[in-house]
Amino acid sequence: MKAKCQGFTLIELMIVVAIIAIIAAIAIPSLLNARKAGNEASAISSLRTLSTVNQQYRTRYQSYASSLASLSTVNYIDSVLGSGTKSGYGFTYAGGTNTYTVSAVPTTAGTTGDRGFFVDTSGVLRFAASGTATSASSPLD
Repeated sequence: MKAKCQGFTLIELMIVVAIIAIIAAIAIPSLLNARKAGNEASAISSLRTLSTVNQQYRTRYQSYASSLASLSTVNYIDSVLGSGTKSGYGFTYAGGTNTYTVSAVPTTAGTTGDRGFFVDTSGVLRFAASGTATSASSPLD
């Protein structure tokens, strides 16, 4: 009597590995694009928050905050945003008595995000397809 060998042949295993590689090649770029979109949405949300809390800060202290740390100290924003980096974006803040500006740029362009964003005292969110957005950039819909 012959013993029956059980298990997979090398060819069968290679076919399974090839199928997994094809699926991974299709899925990974989509995953990375979804992560970039999530980071951009987080940056936009953070700029909206900063616009709102700046108005609250001005109402309470009669001037805009001088830094993100100032907003964090009075608990208007969390310490993560107060540090100037959140969800793959770096935030640059400048504030004074009657004005403020905030720009958000990807920490690694093309990986953590593609677009740069900007908001100022007007409250209009603006974007640049690449690089840093300014007050002359196109408004965000």
